[in-house]
Amino acid sequence: MKKIFLTLALVFSLTAFTTSCKEKKDTPAEQVEEAVDNAGDKIEEGAEEVEDEIDDMTDENK
Repeated sequence: MKKIFLTLALVFSLTAFTTSCKEKKDTPAEQVEEAVDNAGDKIEEGAEEVEDEIDDMTDENK
């Protein structure tokens, strides 16, 4: 009888610890906001790369 209670307590505690550590899921609005932020970052990176290329081309022509 003791073993059954100990086994159930062990299973319950393992279940409680593994399910309580799950990452919080984002809401659809948060997912859209994150996607927009990522897209904006990529656009900025692309613009900086184009600017660098233009600077390199104008430096070579001097």
